[in-house]
Amino acid sequence: MKHPSSILLFVFIGVEGTGAVLYILGLALFDPEVSWDRKNYPESWKKLGPHDQYKLYSVKIDYSKLKKEGPDF
Repeated sequence: MKHPSSILLFVFIGVEGTGAVLYILGLALFDPEVSWDRKNYPESWKKLGPHDQYKLYSVKIDYSKLKKEGPDF
């Protein structure tokens, strides 16, 4: 490499790419709206109750005190 600043550029691009891949994998593996199991229970989001926290981060929300707003299926 002819320019020393290009090393830093490649390091930042590598870190950002790794972060993007880890974020996508986290969404694909741990999000309740994504189901990879077709045999046992393909609609896994119906297992969640109104008090289950499935978001990665929530700002000052106590999920145990929420009321259910939707109908029962």
